[in-house]
Amino acid sequence: MADLMEDPISGVSAEQPSGKKNHPKKVRVVSESLKRFRETHALAEAGGPPEKIAAQKAKGKLTARERIAYLTDEGSFQELGLLMETRCTDFGLKDKHILGDGVITGFGRINGRLAAIFSEDFTQLGGSLGRTHADKIAKLMDMAADARVPIIGILDSGGARIQEGVDSLDGYGEIFYRNTKYSGVVPQISIILGPCAGGAVYSPALTDFVFMAKGISHMFVTGPEVVKAATGEEVDFETLGGAMTHASKSGVCHFMANSEQDCFRQVKELMSFLPQNRAEKAPAHETKDPADRKIPLMEKLGEMDPRRPYRVNHIIWWIADDHKFLEVHHDFAKNVAVGFIRLGGEVVGVIANNPSHMAGALDINASDKAARFIRFLNSFNIPILTLVDVPGYWPGVAQEHGGIIRHGAKILYAYSEATVPKVTLVLRKAYGGAYIAMSSKLMNGDFNFSLPSAEIAVMGPRGAVEILYSRQIKEAKEEERDALRAKLAKEYSDKFASPYQTASTGSLDEVIEPAQTRKRLIAAFAVLAGKRIPGEQTRTGNIPL
Repeated sequence: MADLMEDPISGVSAEQPSGKKNHPKKVRVVSESLKRFRETHALAEAGGPPEKIAAQKAKGKLTARERIAYLTDEGSFQELGLLMETRCTDFGLKDKHILGDGVITGFGRINGRLAAIFSEDFTQLGGSLGRTHADKIAKLMDMAADARVPIIGILDSGGARIQEGVDSLDGYGEIFYRNTKYSGVVPQISIILGPCAGGAVYSPALTDFVFMAKGISHMFVTGPEVVKAATGEEVDFETLGGAMTHASKSGVCHFMANSEQDCFRQVKELMSFLPQNRAEKAPAHETKDPADRKIPLMEKLGEMDPRRPYRVNHIIWWIADDHKFLEVHHDFAKNVAVGFIRLGGEVVGVIANNPSHMAGALDINASDKAARFIRFLNSFNIPILTLVDVPGYWPGVAQEHGGIIRHGAKILYAYSEATVPKVTLVLRKAYGGAYIAMSSKLMNGDFNFSLPSAEIAVMGPRGAVEILYSRQIKEAKEEERDALRAKLAKEYSDKFASPYQTASTGSLDEVIEPAQTRKRLIAAFAVLAGKRIPGEQTRTGNIPL
C-alpha cells in the first residue's frame, strides 16, 4: 500500500509510491503566490488587447513574440524585463499597467549561436518608445557587448511616446550612443517590420545591416502628411519610405524580403557568415567542393570584348564554394556587387565591379556602398576579395557637383585602412584612378593577380590613341582611320596596358591561369590566414557613409 507523506514545504499530503503500479495521484494545491505569478506572466506574455492583435494580423504581420519564435531556436529565448512598466504618471499611463512597456528583450540562440534580441510590440501603445522601453533596450545592448554577442533589433513602432515628452527623446539618445559605442565590437542588425519614423530611423542607420519586408516596412524622418505640408509634394507611404525605395534608391536597406518569414530566413543566413564579435573569426564550414575545381568560364571571359557587359555575379558564383553568394545591397548601386562567399570553407567578403550596370564604373553611391562594406569586413576579421573590371570613375556634372571626389575618396580610405587579408584579381580591365581605388598593390594589397587578357592602364587603349596619335589619325584618309585606330590601340595595349608589363614593375604579383582562379585564390588566402590575430586590431567603428 502507498504511504501518505506530508510535503515539508507546502504541508500538503501526497502519496508515497509503495512499488505498486497505477497508484492513485493526489492533486497538488497551487499556492496563491504561485497562482499570482502564473497569471501575471500570462498577462505580460499576451501582449496587447485582442483587438490590437487582430489588427496586427489583419495587416499580414506577426506579433512581437511570434517574430522572436521564428528567428530563434525552439525554447532558447530567455527574456529580461518582462514585468517592467513605465514610470510616467501623466495621461493615465501608470494606471494601464502595460507589462513590458511595449518591447520584448532577451537572449536567444540562432542555429545554436547566442544573440541579444529585442522586439517592439505594436499592440502595446503602438510600440512607442518611452524611457522604460529604452532602458530595457539599452540594458540588453550593454549585456550583449559584455557577453560579446550580436545585437538584433526588430522594430515596429510609432516612434517617440508623446506622453513622456523629452524622456522618450532621451531614451533614443541612450540607444544611439550604444549603437555607436558598440559599432565594430559586435555585429548589429536591424529588422524593420512596421513603421519606423522620426528619430527612430537613426538607430537602424547606425547598425551594420538593415532588413525590410515589402508592403510591411516603412522608414522616414517625416511622413507623407508632413512632407505635403512642408513642400507641397504628395507621396504615399510606400513610395516615400517603403522597402523597395530604401533598397534601390536611398541605400538604407541592405536586404529586402517578400514576407516576415522570408526576412528571418535571410537574417539566419547572414548570421552564418558573421563572427560573434571582433575578437573572433567568422565560422568556417566544411565543403566538398574541391579547392582545385577548374573554372572554364574564366577563359571565356578573356575572349570577350572589354566593352561587352556581363553580370559579375556569375563569376562570383563559379569561384565560391558550392556556388553560393549572399549578396548585400542587391538593388542599390548595382555597378558594384558586394557580399559574402566561402572559399575552402572560410568566409570571405567580395567587392566586385559589375559591368552589366554603368559598365562597372565607380560613382558616388557605389563608392559609399563598397567603402562601408570594406570597413565592416575589417572590423570583424573577414578577408577581402576584390574582383576588378573597372573603366574608371563615372563622369558627369551631376557626379562632380554631388561630390564624387569626396565620396570616391572613401573607398581609397577604406582599403588603405583595412588590415585583414586582401586579395585582388583583375578580370578584364582596370583604368585610371579606379584601378588604384580597387585595392591595387600600392594600396597595401597582399596578393594582386590578373588574368592574361586583362588591360591595366591610365586609360583605355581606344581613348589613349585618340590623344597620343590625334594628328596621325586626322591626317589619315577617312576610310583608313578605323583600321589605323585599331592598329594603334593594339600597339598601345601590348606596350602599356599589358598585365605582363604591370607585373614586371611589381604592381602585380602574378598573371594566373584563368581556369585555376579558384585554386589560386584559396591558396592565397591560406597563406594570409595568420596575418592578423582577431581582437588585436585597432578598433574602428562602422560609421555610416
